[in-house]
Amino acid sequence: MTIEYWRGEIDRADEELLDLFNRRARYAIEIGLLKRRAGLPIEVPEREAAIIARMIELNGGPLDGEAIQRLFEAVIDESRIAERAMLEG
Repeated sequence: MTIEYWRGEIDRADEELLDLFNRRARYAIEIGLLKRRAGLPIEVPEREAAIIARMIELNGGPLDGEAIQRLFEAVIDESRIAERAMLEG
Protein backbone atom coordinates (compact mmCIF):
# COMPACT_ATOMS: atom_id res chain seq x y z
CA MET A 1 0.00 0.00 0.00
CA THR A 2 1.16 3.52 -0.79
CA ILE A 3 0.88 6.82 1.03
CA GLU A 4 -1.59 7.95 -1.61
CA TYR A 5 -3.76 4.91 -0.95
CA TRP A 6 -3.87 5.59 2.80
CA ARG A 7 -4.50 9.30 2.19
CA GLY A 8 -7.45 8.34 0.01
CA GLU A 9 -8.74 6.13 2.83
CA ILE A 10 -8.37 9.03 5.27
CA ASP A 11 -10.23 11.32 2.86
CA ARG A 12 -13.11 8.84 2.65
CA ALA A 13 -13.17 8.40 6.44
CA ASP A 14 -13.20 12.20 6.86
CA GLU A 15 -16.18 12.46 4.50
CA GLU A 16 -18.01 9.80 6.51
CA LEU A 17 -17.20 11.64 9.75
CA LEU A 18 -18.50 14.89 8.28
CA ASP A 19 -21.78 13.20 7.37
CA LEU A 20 -22.04 11.60 10.81
CA PHE A 21 -21.27 14.84 12.67
CA ASN A 22 -23.99 16.67 10.76
CA ARG A 23 -26.47 13.83 11.16
CA ARG A 24 -25.84 13.79 14.90
CA ALA A 25 -26.33 17.56 15.08
CA ARG A 26 -29.66 17.25 13.23
CA TYR A 27 -30.79 14.61 15.74
CA ALA A 28 -29.74 16.87 18.63
CA ILE A 29 -31.75 19.72 17.11
CA GLU A 30 -34.83 17.49 16.89
CA ILE A 31 -34.37 16.47 20.51
CA GLY A 32 -33.93 20.14 21.44
CA LEU A 33 -37.26 20.99 19.84
CA LEU A 34 -38.94 18.21 21.81
CA LYS A 35 -37.22 19.34 25.02
CA ARG A 36 -38.38 22.90 24.44
CA ARG A 37 -42.00 21.80 24.00
CA ALA A 38 -41.76 19.69 27.15
CA GLY A 39 -40.04 22.45 29.15
CA LEU A 40 -36.92 20.34 29.71
CA PRO A 41 -33.35 21.67 29.97
CA ILE A 42 -31.09 21.49 26.92
CA GLU A 43 -28.11 20.20 28.90
CA VAL A 44 -28.40 16.89 30.70
CA PRO A 45 -24.95 16.20 32.18
CA GLU A 46 -25.90 12.68 33.27
CA ARG A 47 -26.89 11.75 29.71
CA GLU A 48 -23.70 13.26 28.28
CA ALA A 49 -21.57 11.38 30.83
CA ALA A 50 -23.40 8.15 29.99
CA ILE A 51 -22.76 8.63 26.27
CA ILE A 52 -19.05 9.16 26.85
CA ALA A 53 -18.79 6.21 29.25
CA ARG A 54 -20.55 3.98 26.73
CA MET A 55 -18.24 5.04 23.91
CA ILE A 56 -15.17 4.43 26.06
CA GLU A 57 -16.52 0.98 26.93
CA LEU A 58 -17.20 0.14 23.27
CA ASN A 59 -13.85 1.49 22.09
CA GLY A 60 -11.53 -1.08 20.58
CA GLY A 61 -8.63 1.29 19.93
CA PRO A 62 -6.14 2.30 18.81
CA LEU A 63 -7.35 5.52 20.43
CA ASP A 64 -7.31 5.36 24.21
CA GLY A 65 -10.19 6.20 26.51
CA GLU A 66 -8.98 9.75 27.16
CA ALA A 67 -8.89 10.45 23.42
CA ILE A 68 -12.40 9.05 23.02
CA GLN A 69 -13.58 11.22 25.91
CA ARG A 70 -12.08 14.37 24.38
CA LEU A 71 -13.54 13.61 20.96
CA PHE A 72 -17.04 12.93 22.26
CA GLU A 73 -16.95 15.96 24.56
CA ALA A 74 -16.23 18.08 21.48
CA VAL A 75 -18.93 16.38 19.41
CA ILE A 76 -21.51 16.77 22.18
CA ASP A 77 -20.54 20.40 22.72
CA GLU A 78 -20.85 21.24 19.01
CA SER A 79 -24.20 19.43 18.82
CA ARG A 80 -25.40 21.47 21.79
CA ILE A 81 -24.27 24.70 20.09
CA ALA A 82 -26.20 23.74 16.93
CA GLU A 83 -29.21 22.82 19.04
CA ARG A 84 -29.19 26.19 20.82
CA ALA A 85 -28.68 28.12 17.58
CA MET A 86 -31.74 26.47 16.04
CA LEU A 87 -33.86 27.07 19.12
CA GLU A 88 -32.81 30.70 19.46
CA GLY A 89 -32.79 31.47 15.72
